[in-house]
Amino acid sequence: MGKLKKSKTPIADTEVPTQIKNPELVRERRRQIIDSTVKLFIEHGYHKTTTRMIAKAANFSIGSLYEYISSKEDLLYLVCKTIHEEVRDAVENALSNTDKEERFAQVIRQYFYVCDKMGDHILMMYQVTQFLPEKWQVMVLENELNITDIFINALSSLSGKDNFPTLDDKILNLVGHNISVLGQMWAFRRWHVQRNFTIEEYIKIQTDFILGLIFKQK
Repeated sequence: MGKLKKSKTPIADTEVPTQIKNPELVRERRRQIIDSTVKLFIEHGYHKTTTRMIAKAANFSIGSLYEYISSKEDLLYLVCKTIHEEVRDAVENALSNTDKEERFAQVIRQYFYVCDKMGDHILMMYQVTQFLPEKWQVMVLENELNITDIFINALSSLSGKDNFPTLDDKILNLVGHNISVLGQMWAFRRWHVQRNFTIEEYIKIQTDFILGLIFKQK
């Protein structure tokens, strides 16, 4: 189980209320709380993890903890948001550092690598999202769609150029969602898939599958 990296994006500065007025301090302390919380959620499960356990693991008093979050549900949302941000940052980094010809395959590869590294985090996130209040469930789904939009936009930038097929909006959307789900499948079905394939084998097979879907549109 790897530790979450520091995202390029601030961690929910305004979405989740806080009693602390210093934004930098809020980011720093919430990061400390989130790192401890992820470990506890994965090891003990969401329901068996108490705010008292979280405070102790993060070296906070229970009173200090509640200065930065108002409930365990708020903290669960921050955890989900941070996981999404790390996935998004890794994929966007692959987009910005890859030659155009290799960009799409590299984006798929990088995304699948992140799903491999963060398998525990992704599985935990989807297991517990149902326990969030509706307003946070909506935000988690929006964050999920934002990641899928990266794939859709990458495809759109290639559509109809050079030897790449022209894809209409429906196909762009469908392929973007396919990539998102196939990456997550490595985490969700690892109890079976990882018995038969290495991550490199899985990436090659699924990339060929995705590109096959695309080039059938010619």
